[in-house]
Amino acid sequence: MPAPLHCARLAAVSYLQTKKQGGTYNVGNTSNARRRCRRSAAGRDGIRGRAVRDHVIDVQGRRNGAYLPKKAAGANKANPNCVGENVSPQFSWKNVPAGTTSFALVMTDPDGRGIGVDHWIAYGIPASVTGFAEGETGKPSDKYIGGIGTAKQSIYLGPCTPPGTTPHHYTFILIATDLDPKALLAGLTKLQLFDKLDGHVKGSTGMIGLFKNPL
Repeated sequence: MPAPLHCARLAAVSYLQTKKQGGTYNVGNTSNARRRCRRSAAGRDGIRGRAVRDHVIDVQGRRNGAYLPKKAAGANKANPNCVGENVSPQFSWKNVPAGTTSFALVMTDPDGRGIGVDHWIAYGIPASVTGFAEGETGKPSDKYIGGIGTAKQSIYLGPCTPPGTTPHHYTFILIATDLDPKALLAGLTKLQLFDKLDGHVKGSTGMIGLFKNPL
C-alpha cells in the first residue's frame, strides 16, 4: 500500500485510540502516527482494524497513484493555485463487506499546508449506491450527506496545489459502516465523523490520485 494512504489510515486509527483513552487529539498525534507509519509496515487495517482485501474503490478509471485530470482541480478564481474546473471524478466501488448499510467517503491531501487539507467529507451514502458519476459530487445530492472540509464547504473541492511543489497525494478513503444512512447530521468535520464511526466500521479501502501545478 502506498505510504500516504497507509499514513492517512494510521492517523485515523491514532485519533480513535486517543479518544478512547480520554485524550485530546491534535497535530502532534497525527505527526506521531506518520512517524510510526514510516517506521513500520504493520497496522495497515483501516479505521477499526479491518480492511477487506477485495473491497475496492475506483476513481476516474485510473490506477492507484496516477494523476488526476486537470479539470478535477479546484476552480476558485480568487486563488491562483486553482487551475481546473472543479469537476469531481467518477467514483465506483464493489465487493462491499457483509452487513454494510451506508458508506462514508473522505478526500484528503496529507501534503497540504503542512498538516493536511480535507477536500471533501461525505457520509450517509446508502449501501445501494455503487458510485457517483463525473461531476455529481460537485453539487449537493440526496445520495450523500455533506460534511465540512477545511475550506468550510460541503461538496467536492478539487486540488489547488501550489505551483512548483512536488505532487500532492490526494487520498480517497471509502468506509463501509453499519449506520443507517440518516443516522448522522450534516456538517461534521472529518474528525467528528471518525468519532461517530467508532465501533461502526465494517471495512475500508482507498486509493491515491496525484496532482501537481502545472500538471
